[in-house]
Amino acid sequence: MHAVVQHRLGGGEVLAVETVPRPMPLPTEVLVRVHAAGINPVDWKTREGHGMADVLGEPPFVLGWDVAGVVEEVGFGVTTLAVGDRVYGMPWFPRSAGAYAEYVTAPARQLTLAPTSLSHAEAGAVPLAALTAWQVLVDTLHLQPGQRVLITAGAGGVGHFAVQFARHLGAHVVATASAANHEWLRELGADEVVDYHDAGYETRITDMDAIVELVGGDESPRLAGTLRPGGIIVAVPGGVSEELAAAVAEAGGRATAFLVEPDAPALARIAELIDAGEVRVEVARTFPLEEVGRAHELGETGRTRGKIVLTVDA
Repeated sequence: MHAVVQHRLGGGEVLAVETVPRPMPLPTEVLVRVHAAGINPVDWKTREGHGMADVLGEPPFVLGWDVAGVVEEVGFGVTTLAVGDRVYGMPWFPRSAGAYAEYVTAPARQLTLAPTSLSHAEAGAVPLAALTAWQVLVDTLHLQPGQRVLITAGAGGVGHFAVQFARHLGAHVVATASAANHEWLRELGADEVVDYHDAGYETRITDMDAIVELVGGDESPRLAGTLRPGGIIVAVPGGVSEELAAAVAEAGGRATAFLVEPDAPALARIAELIDAGEVRVEVARTFPLEEVGRAHELGETGRTRGKIVLTVDA
């Protein structure tokens, strides 16, 4: 089969399509013919030697965790999926899933039926970003109706799902985004949208019960003052720095790091919301497997709306 293999750390030029052995499913695993693989920031960070590079070890390895495709073969003992099922998932994370390939194997219970209303490319955009948003809002923040939540980078992959999930949970949603995305985010359910380009924009945001911080770096400590006493900020990229911890403590709040986990039951619930028309999936652009370097380059600009997806012809 064809897969995108990198033999050294570096820029997009280290990604190359090669012929490699097709994997075989072990007991409790399925073989999936991949039709689409979503691209996430963790992918290009790992490519450079950050992200999950410590988990994957030294190259060579195959990047990618978002999978959408069709079950080609089932291993012994699998009862939840069958050959021919359209599935999606984020298997193995943070261990290697090798999603940038024509076939992957994965534990059957880390995959679930894909939303019937989505194309393969749209389904491939969902797993890691949507699970991050869901697990932060539902399992970490336990967001309640009427609570005020701030979502930074609201137009991004995780952000646009977080806005919609928070709206579904009945929260008052404040999102940050460039002006061009304000009306779109209001359509998705944001009650207020603030332009992060405006100097001191954070001073216009107050009394937050929770913050989903998706930018990282110097951004996080600046937002601590928007929390109400007892509020909590979930720092998704990079975790909780000393500066953030100090700023949040001064504001009388709490801060926690977060890392997404495979979660087929949550993806099944997300599929229900998508098929019910309550959640929309935004695909900024698709690229064929052979143009993975260009796809990474676009993602690294940080200026895309929604997700970038690789399409795979197996």
